[in-house]
Amino acid sequence: MKKPYREPRKPLSRREQQFKQLQGKLNIHFHDEKLLKHAFTHSSYVNEHRKKPYEDNERLEFLGDAVLELTVSHYLFKKYPLMSEGDLTKLRAAVVCEPSLVIFANELHFGDYVLLGKGEEMTGGRMRPALLADVFEAFVGALFLDKGMNAVLPFLDQVVFPKINSGAFSHMMDYKSQLQELVQRQTKGSLEYKILQEKGPAHSKEFISQVSLNGEILGSGQGKSKKEAEQIAAQVALTSLKQHTE
Repeated sequence: MKKPYREPRKPLSRREQQFKQLQGKLNIHFHDEKLLKHAFTHSSYVNEHRKKPYEDNERLEFLGDAVLELTVSHYLFKKYPLMSEGDLTKLRAAVVCEPSLVIFANELHFGDYVLLGKGEEMTGGRMRPALLADVFEAFVGALFLDKGMNAVLPFLDQVVFPKINSGAFSHMMDYKSQLQELVQRQTKGSLEYKILQEKGPAHSKEFISQVSLNGEILGSGQGKSKKEAEQIAAQVALTSLKQHTE
């Protein structure tokens, strides 16, 4: 019996090959590859191809931004159970801000895959920070639409969360929060702050604070308020603990 005739498959275009390569590199395979292409389509490309039904990635960027806010918030909420709402907000803002998103995008070489108009290409758009940050958010949005949160979280586990764990954003945490986080990672026990001394006239007081862990003094500090003294004590303790672990 003759085998039924099948039309030969069209060879993949260069762009299609690139997106296949990207999926292989990320070990993420989209059910709907049009969503992936959509995530990397810049408005300048759409403007130059008006006869074709292309759509830029701005709506996916909007969705991806919301997905990132939620997932990073949830991760920080679980990781730092003693951190205040204000500090969690600052830390989340540092993780999902444009400079951080650009770092994530560059590490994945997302700029190589963006579909750009000729003018945008010639003016270096592929390396433009705002464009790269938008593409990262759009990719997260596309991944969420295509495969759900169960695919987004492993992706962030590979790209974003390790940087939080390594302390890449610790400069946004106050010293007390940083000390608490370090203690949680390395030991069991609770930190205790004490005001040892209060001196000076009412209009110009000085406070001396001491921080200890399970009764062991870690550091002390002096400041013009109790809060400032505690922060300096925590800074001294952090420096000391880090020296001992190096």
